[in-house]
Amino acid sequence: MVNVLSGSDNPSTLVPWRMLEMLRDLVCHNGHANAALLSAVRQNHAAVNDVELAELLHHVLLAHRFWLASVLGLSFDVERESHPSGSLDALIERYGTTHEQQVAWLSTATEGDLARVLESALIPGGRCSVAHALVQVCMHSHGHRAQCATLLRRHGGTPPGADFILWLANRPAPEWAVPVPARVVPPEVK
Repeated sequence: MVNVLSGSDNPSTLVPWRMLEMLRDLVCHNGHANAALLSAVRQNHAAVNDVELAELLHHVLLAHRFWLASVLGLSFDVERESHPSGSLDALIERYGTTHEQQVAWLSTATEGDLARVLESALIPGGRCSVAHALVQVCMHSHGHRAQCATLLRRHGGTPPGADFILWLANRPAPEWAVPVPARVVPPEVK
């Protein structure tokens, strides 16, 4: 079978710039889907006060911030980052800021950046490529959004649609339920 993305019969080959564009799309969709979920939670008083849901949302953010720091070549202070946000609005702001940093980095990334190897004791197996890290961010978030949707339904809420293929039609930007500070340009990668 021929891989339609690369024109090759080797399924492991992808044209690098197309991989970069796909990762940009996945990260942008991830921000949109996370913002929509957080907005739905914010509109449901019982969900806002659900400790299990709050812990799950913080866990997703923690993972996003770990991978972002890794990609940027920054240290990750597990103890500091592990402290939950003081409110849902503060959590939403951190999601928005983190997403903006991801998008800013990706806007200047190259194929070579995607191939760079990240190494950390916190990465299963100790290492992975930046491309794998970005896929992990999106897939991890996707899986936990499904869990959050179940918890939101438990409180009578309606989870937002988050299908990637539907997002592609118009590529809407995330609509954060609270103001997110102006785009922060990440520091140069070490």
